[in-house]
Amino acid sequence: MNFIESIEANGKAVDIKKGEHVFVHGDLDRSIYFIKYGLLKAYYTTRDGKEFIKSFLMDSDVIGSLSSAYKGDSCSFSLLCLENTRLIKVPFSIIYDFSKADQSVANDLIVLLLNLSMKKEKREFEFLCLSVEERYRQLENESPIIIEKVTQNDLARYLGVTPVGLSRIKARVTRP
Repeated sequence: MNFIESIEANGKAVDIKKGEHVFVHGDLDRSIYFIKYGLLKAYYTTRDGKEFIKSFLMDSDVIGSLSSAYKGDSCSFSLLCLENTRLIKVPFSIIYDFSKADQSVANDLIVLLLNLSMKKEKREFEFLCLSVEERYRQLENESPIIIEKVTQNDLARYLGVTPVGLSRIKARVTRP
């Protein structure tokens, strides 16, 4: 059995409506979620209420607060459905136990964690080494569906710019 098969065999399908949270910062959530369909945003909120978007997630992505799922700490970020979403929810302990007993699941889990680490490394590089316009162009090339589906405000927060600044960038990028 591979990782996704183990999630589907041992998880529970959960339908969440647009605008509802899967979990919020401060919750204890010991599960991992496989996204069957939908669009979600993972975000941080500062003490003064400012929002920073960590990532957008779509079909076949896997997400969970590893600090909460593995260590038992509270979630450091919130996860909100931007569309009606179906998730497969599985306790992390089940996946972890399967990975100890099944080499195929262990290998798939390693690949998943490596991909997550590389995604985070890429995001750090983009914020530290690319301009906002370069980040926008890269997103446009790699994930145009995000640009189509996400609000201007969320897109601006994700890129680290104001909505007005994003409008100016879009105007420059679309000029002939």
